[in-house]
Amino acid sequence: MTNYNKLVRDRIPEMIKEAGKTPVTKVIPEEEMESYLIQKLEEEIREFKETRDFEELADLLEVIDALAKLRGDDLFSLERIKADKKTERGGFEERILLESVED
Repeated sequence: MTNYNKLVRDRIPEMIKEAGKTPVTKVIPEEEMESYLIQKLEEEIREFKETRDFEELADLLEVIDALAKLRGDDLFSLERIKADKKTERGGFEERILLESVED
């Protein structure tokens, strides 16, 4: 038996059963969900850093979407905030590295 103790996508237990194995699961209480989502976010960031796989960015978005919904928002609200910040502060297209600030 392999222990995972991590948040997984909703269909993962079904996929494990289809593979002839038995998943052992529980439902996370709502008050613990944010903590598990943050752990999942860190996991997905690590995976992207290791693989640079474009699909890992989609996994990151899925976790971010779940975090937004948990807080009563959605990706559309996040996109609006992102657009406002980009208008105010810019994006990363110019690849600027701030080395220091002199007084």
